[in-house]
Amino acid sequence: MSAIDFYTQQITISSIFSRLVSGMLLPHMGNKILLKAFCLWALTCFLLPASSNGLVRIGLKKRHMDLQTIKAARIARQEGKAGVGASSMVHDLGSSGGDIIPLKNYLDSQYLGEIGIGSPPQNFTVIFDTGSSNLWVPSSKCYFSIACYFHSKYKSSWSSTYTKNGNFCEIHYGSGSISGFFSQDNVQVGDLVVTDQVFVEATKEGSLSFILGKFDGILGLGFQEISVGNAVPLWYNMVQQDLLDDEVFSFWLNRNPEAKEGGELVLGGVDPKHFKGKHTFVPVTKKGYWEITMGDFLIGSHSTGLCEGGCAAIVDSGTSLLAGPTPIITEINHAIGAEGRVSAECKEVVSHYGDLIWELIISGVKPSKVCAQLGLCLFNGTRYASSGIESVVEKEHKEKSSAGNDLPCTACQMLVIWAQNQLREKETKETAISYLDKLCESLPSPMGGSSIDCNSISTMPDITFTIGDKPFSLTPEQYILKTGEGAAQVCVSGFMALDVPPPRGPLWILGDVFMGVYHTIFDYGNLEVGFAEAA
Repeated sequence: MSAIDFYTQQITISSIFSRLVSGMLLPHMGNKILLKAFCLWALTCFLLPASSNGLVRIGLKKRHMDLQTIKAARIARQEGKAGVGASSMVHDLGSSGGDIIPLKNYLDSQYLGEIGIGSPPQNFTVIFDTGSSNLWVPSSKCYFSIACYFHSKYKSSWSSTYTKNGNFCEIHYGSGSISGFFSQDNVQVGDLVVTDQVFVEATKEGSLSFILGKFDGILGLGFQEISVGNAVPLWYNMVQQDLLDDEVFSFWLNRNPEAKEGGELVLGGVDPKHFKGKHTFVPVTKKGYWEITMGDFLIGSHSTGLCEGGCAAIVDSGTSLLAGPTPIITEINHAIGAEGRVSAECKEVVSHYGDLIWELIISGVKPSKVCAQLGLCLFNGTRYASSGIESVVEKEHKEKSSAGNDLPCTACQMLVIWAQNQLREKETKETAISYLDKLCESLPSPMGGSSIDCNSISTMPDITFTIGDKPFSLTPEQYILKTGEGAAQVCVSGFMALDVPPPRGPLWILGDVFMGVYHTIFDYGNLEVGFAEAA
C-alpha cells in the first residue's frame, strides 16, 4: 500500500512575519523591505474579521479506492469503532470562512486529517469519527506492538504542556483490543487549540488491522455517553472553551473519484457552497452515537416494511458503507444482483420449514413467535443471532451461543421477514417459497462484501430511506463502489449486514455512502442532525 502524502499548509502572513522577526529571511531582505512587510502584515490583521477564529474548515483529499485493502479498512473500522465501549427548518449556522487543514479520504472508508498534540505540537493522522468519542494515539511507551512502529508516537517528554494522568485504559474491539493509559495535553485542530484535553496513549495495539490502517489514531466526535473512561470528548471541550462560533459541525464528502478535493469538515458552522436547498433536521433520539429515527425503507418503489414503525439509525462518518439487518441487506443484494456466500443453512430452513412459516404467518401468529413455535429460536424469538457478523455495539451484552444454535434461528427470522414482504405483495405461497430460496443465495459474506456486475448498474433500483417524513434516495451509481479500470474494474455493493437485537435494534448505520450524497450537519446545541443534497 502506498503511503499517504499530505498537502503542506500554506504560510500565512503572520507566520512570514514571525520568520522575519526571527531572522530567517533577513539575509535576503533589506531593512526597507522588512519595514514594508511589517506594515502589510499589520494592515492585513486590521482588516481580517474577528469571527474567523471560531470556525475551522477542514479539507478532505480524495484517493482512489483499492479493492485489495477494502477488507482491511473495514476491519479497522470495526475495531476502531468500539471505543464505543463498549422536520425541515432553516438554521443560522455561520459563514464558510476559516482556515483549511489538509485531510485525505482513504479508500472512501477512512477520512483522515492531521492534528497536533502537545507544545510544540506533535502531528498525528487521525480518523474524524462521529461513531466514537475518545481521542487516542500511539504512545512512545508502546514497545511490543508492531503497529506502533508503523505510526507516529506521542512523546510526553517533548511537550511543555503535558500533565500526567496515568489511569489505565483498555478498549475491546471486534477482533482485537487497544490498551494504554490516559494523559492530558493541549490538542490543536487547525488554528483551534483545546487546552488540557484528556486522551489515550495506546501502549498495545492488538491486531493486524492497526498495522494496515493509514491512521495513527481516532478523534471521536460522538457523545460522552460512549466515551471509554468517561473522558470528556474533544468536541465538548471546544464548546466549553468557547472556541466555536456555533455548536455545530458539518461534513461534505466528495465521492467523485477523479476529484482532487475529497471533501470538507467544518467545525463551528457549515459551508453553503456544498449543499443545495434546505436541510431536513431530525432530533437525536439517544445520546451516545448520533442516533436518529428512520422511517420506511424502499427498494425501488417497494416497501420492505421493516421500518414502517421506525428504526434506529446511526449517522457515522467512520463507517464506509451502509449497514443494516441481514434480511434487508440480502433483499437489496438480490434486487441489485449482488453475489454473496450461499447459505446452506438458510436453504435448509426454507426446504424444511418454508411451508410452515408461511402458514403460521397466514394464521395470524405474531412474527416474533413463529420461529419459537418451530423450535428454532429461544426466548420466544426475541434473540437475533449474528449470522457470522458480530455487532460491536452489542458485543459486551450479547449472550454467547454456538454457531450451530444461532444459524437456524437467524435463518428462520430472516425468512419470516421475507415471507411478510411477499405476503404484502400478495404473492402465492409457491412463488414466495421460491423467492425465499433465491434470497438465500444473496446472503452477504461474513465481512459484508458482495460483488456485482459493473455492466448491470443501469438496471438496478434506487434505494430510498425515509427520514423526517422525506425520501432520501440513492441511485446505483451512488451506492455501488468501483475500483480498477476497463476489464479489470470491480464493483462492490455499498451495503453490509449488521444485526443488533431488540430492543435496541434493528439498527442501521448511515455511513459514508449515504453522507457522500447528503451533506450532513451535526447540531450539538439543538441535538439534531440535518441532511441536504450535497453540491
